[in-house]
Amino acid sequence: MTKTAAMLVIGDEILSGRTQDTNSNYVARQLTGLGIDLKEVRVVGDDETEIVAALNALRARYDFIFTTGGIGPTHDDITADAVAKAFGVGIGYHPDAYAALEARYEKGQFNDARKRMARVPDGAGLIKNSASVAPGFHIGNVFVMAGVPMVMRAMMETILPQLPQGVPVTSVTVSAALPEGALAEGLAAIQKAYPETVIGSYPWMQDGRFGAQLVARSRDAAVAEAAAKAIEAMIVNLGGKPERVTG
Repeated sequence: MTKTAAMLVIGDEILSGRTQDTNSNYVARQLTGLGIDLKEVRVVGDDETEIVAALNALRARYDFIFTTGGIGPTHDDITADAVAKAFGVGIGYHPDAYAALEARYEKGQFNDARKRMARVPDGAGLIKNSASVAPGFHIGNVFVMAGVPMVMRAMMETILPQLPQGVPVTSVTVSAALPEGALAEGLAAIQKAYPETVIGSYPWMQDGRFGAQLVARSRDAAVAEAAAKAIEAMIVNLGGKPERVTG
């Protein structure tokens, strides 16, 4: 059975527009490569009640949950406490995290704020990263990571080998300078003919021309290719010129 996942992006700075979330795109690409379906991405602010509610809803519904943000040293970094509350466990200094952080700083610089980064829910394991000493952590089916993209990616590199390998989705993209209105009827027929394929249409406009990228996705590469060829034939029949898009 295909494993499913969700992502919980945490931070007032995301909701205010001050910081752009790039982490969800990275996580989605990594999971797609493993054959794990990312089904949902939620964004919540630095509010413990909202984090707990979102986390409990997601972890009950999906196989894996990935959170980003809110595990730094400042007062608004409340993710660890919220996760502990969601799981109904205590929270304290993890001895390995504490020792690693203490060793990083010069004597007298390991203050109470920096010690906060060693606090993890009881029973959680650490997620090490090559970008910094401060760890993430995992508990149950939840993986808690930093919000800084470079650090998050380092943590994700640690997590990926622990995840199951499923059947990756094959994606074939065909572009045509035809408006979606002209493509819609034929595209619906192709979708019906290839039920094992998910077909999406993504419009574009360039130099006053309207067009669309038509994407066929399937865990069966042969089926995705057959659907793509049917899309190309449809485009030709409509007087267009299909172009394969790579990358």
